[in-house]
Amino acid sequence: MTIVGPSGCGKTTLLRCIDGLIPYDEGEILVEGERVTEPREGVAMVFQHFGLFPWKTVFDNVAYGLSLKGIAEAEIAARVPEYIALVGLAGFEHAYPYQLSGGMQQRCGLARALAVQPSILLMDEPFAAVDAQTREILQLELLRIWESRPTTMVFVTHSIPEAVFLSSRVVVMSSRPGRITRLVDVDLPRPRGVETRESRRYFELVTEVREALRGNEGPGDSEAALERAAAEGGIG
Repeated sequence: MTIVGPSGCGKTTLLRCIDGLIPYDEGEILVEGERVTEPREGVAMVFQHFGLFPWKTVFDNVAYGLSLKGIAEAEIAARVPEYIALVGLAGFEHAYPYQLSGGMQQRCGLARALAVQPSILLMDEPFAAVDAQTREILQLELLRIWESRPTTMVFVTHSIPEAVFLSSRVVVMSSRPGRITRLVDVDLPRPRGVETRESRRYFELVTEVREALRGNEGPGDSEAALERAAAEGGIG
């Protein structure tokens, strides 16, 4: 699921509420049937600006979350190289962040989040800080990783094409006060690749999301969207 909306509408705030990092004023957020009131195991976040420790190597950055969980050293030694290879960083285990490109740093951050084997992965504009070509490569890599290890992902982006290309559902939010105005189901076939971006259906969905962001909806659509989400078991 991808969340799009104007700057300041609350996309990142919503992610942080799902992660239990900040309280919410009303309603409830349920993860696996339990109300979120604080950070919990099984939920990991990838940040826009990588969030790597500059004094740690790639290996140690990826191992950090596992160490916090008290995972045995032998298991860490076995699991970390697996996830480093999964994101395409094999051979860079002993490199420091300053020795990596922006795309490689983001791969490292993704490996760190995946290594703890979360049931939900929250991604806050993770590709916004890299160049356009690297961004497209990382999108394809993320889809490849998801195909090999399916994980529930909640992805925030300002890019409409990225939102459509990556997700099975796009949640459109309005400007402040942030509200859900539209849920767009993305019925593009999987696996997706470069050819997906050239299909007629892809352009139709991008246009649909763009028009929703422009506010081409009548009054009451927000309530209708929420009712539909509840009927379908949530917006995940």
